[in-house]
Amino acid sequence: MADIKLLELLSKDYPNVRAATAEIVNLNAILALPKGTEYFLSDLHGEHEAFIHMLKSASGTIKHKIDEHYGRILNEEDREALAALIYDPQAELKRRRKSNINFDKWCTTAIYRLVTICRSVSTKYTRSKVRHRLPKYFDYAMDELLHADDDENRAQYYEAIINSIVECGMAEEFIVELAEATSRLAVDQLHIIGDIFDRGAHPDTIMDFLCDYHDVDFQWGNHDVLWMGAAIGNWACLTNVIRINVRYNNIDMLEVGYGISLRMLATFAQRVYGNDPCKRFMPQIIEDNQYVPINEELAAKMHKAIAVMQFKVEGQRIKAHPEYDMDNRLLLDKINWEKGTVTVEGVEYEMADMNLPTVDPKDPYKLTAEEEAVLNALEASAVNSEKLQKHISFLYSHGAMYKKINGNLLYHGCIPMNEDGTFTEVRVNGESLKGKALMDYFDDEARKCYFSPDESTEIGRRGDIMWYMWLGRMSPMFGKDKMTTFERLFIADKKTHKEKTNYYYEHIKRREPCEFILREFGLDPTRSKILNGHVPVKLKDGESPIKGGGILYVIDGGLSKAYQKQTGIAGYTFIFNSRFMAIAEHQPYIPMREDGTQVFNSPVMKTVQVLPQRMKVIDTDQGVELVEQVRQLELLIDAYRKGILKQRY
Repeated sequence: MADIKLLELLSKDYPNVRAATAEIVNLNAILALPKGTEYFLSDLHGEHEAFIHMLKSASGTIKHKIDEHYGRILNEEDREALAALIYDPQAELKRRRKSNINFDKWCTTAIYRLVTICRSVSTKYTRSKVRHRLPKYFDYAMDELLHADDDENRAQYYEAIINSIVECGMAEEFIVELAEATSRLAVDQLHIIGDIFDRGAHPDTIMDFLCDYHDVDFQWGNHDVLWMGAAIGNWACLTNVIRINVRYNNIDMLEVGYGISLRMLATFAQRVYGNDPCKRFMPQIIEDNQYVPINEELAAKMHKAIAVMQFKVEGQRIKAHPEYDMDNRLLLDKINWEKGTVTVEGVEYEMADMNLPTVDPKDPYKLTAEEEAVLNALEASAVNSEKLQKHISFLYSHGAMYKKINGNLLYHGCIPMNEDGTFTEVRVNGESLKGKALMDYFDDEARKCYFSPDESTEIGRRGDIMWYMWLGRMSPMFGKDKMTTFERLFIADKKTHKEKTNYYYEHIKRREPCEFILREFGLDPTRSKILNGHVPVKLKDGESPIKGGGILYVIDGGLSKAYQKQTGIAGYTFIFNSRFMAIAEHQPYIPMREDGTQVFNSPVMKTVQVLPQRMKVIDTDQGVELVEQVRQLELLIDAYRKGILKQRY
């Protein structure tokens, strides 16, 4: 009966044998197509321009296609110009309007060339899928041009389409849409392996871009869950978010992008630390604010003010959750006010800054009334930010702690491991969890915090588990023994700044532990890979992103400008298409010059595996779903032919 009910539902879409048969033909044709290209990136950290350039250039694939088709026809300068047109069509059009006498003629030529490249990247898709990714109103014209043949009789037809576009004054808009369609078709699926937020200036722009992307998923990073916790009003998460972004001078993003008002914090910081130079809290300015400029001195005071609030709130959460095992992070009560020292894990160090007027030595973790007012205001801004809530909701609906897709395992941080290579058992909710079960637990808890919050929990404390996921010693997202923010800000001795990574990071250098992880998640080590982020690969020091004998790939290469001195490069893209797997090593993104031109450094591409035969859709996870759909349709046809279900025409 259950099967009949399912078939009855299916019959609403396929009311007769002819309709069901047509869909089977369509699905079987799709199964025979080459697998679409998957792109994997991690640790974007707000670097919106570099990230969007990576996607629009398909990490160098577009330039490769241009060289393939026009290598013997166009010189290098013209090929670079065509690439620039696809990467940033508005900028290139602006430059061409100024430099070309016959702009309409240039537009006509550009359209012909763009059609060639767009056709090249779309050949592995069905015509209906290609059309689905074409822009509204231009889809008919583009579809006709992309599927043009060499028939002489139709040459004038295609020429008439392009001439009409130009004559109607729509050439520029058409070029922009065609360029963007080319980039969209070059990447079939996009996987973001964590950390969209913090450090860089505009994670909000990245999220706006991804919310409109055709096929994207996220494996949450610790910076992502920090923002997810802040969005539900958790003060421990919120103070960390504000501190990090004030430190990196991302005021425009907070105030204009997300509408999180810093006015009360600025007023409070100026009053309390007005005569304090706050030298250890000076912001690290990577980009200037355009709309809300705040001078460095005020930003430093705001940084210090929110940091002190953070340590107070975190101290309260540590005391409230002894199961987190984080008592070694209770440091405000370890300050010796007479000697000007602090004791960290049994060792006494000199404090570099003792001006803490809001800290009561008798009750150091108690917030002042003014501090509570500031946090209440910040919480209200975050919880009521329409854009932030939209972005966080999208992270939940399209994201998870990990993902298994097409035989590969994706996660941001680590799977906590012991020194002997076994999985660490973490005590949570009265039971011990490890490996996959631990990841599943945190995934479930993160969703409960957002979708089923405990309304009885005191304001500012909902979602404490999100804060633990951000910096907890056994959090798979963090993977270190402690986060030494207090030490970096208040202790000059750099020995205290060190953070020991989980044994996982040593074990993954060998093949056996990586195979152990893959088997834990039900994957075959002989054909599966692990894609991992979180810890920047220091290529300049000789470190390789390839671990575990070619099984695991750490693809955090320093897209964030803050890390590029450490890594020596500017990020990685892992690429998995129907023929091979490759890793693209990127150079720093160069913004547009004053004369309107740009220099695009093509990434260095390294093939890490050539597939023994071309992979088809039938060989993918999507293929498994389509095969099941074919089976269900065959059952439906059988039910029609046996008279169990009535056909409708």
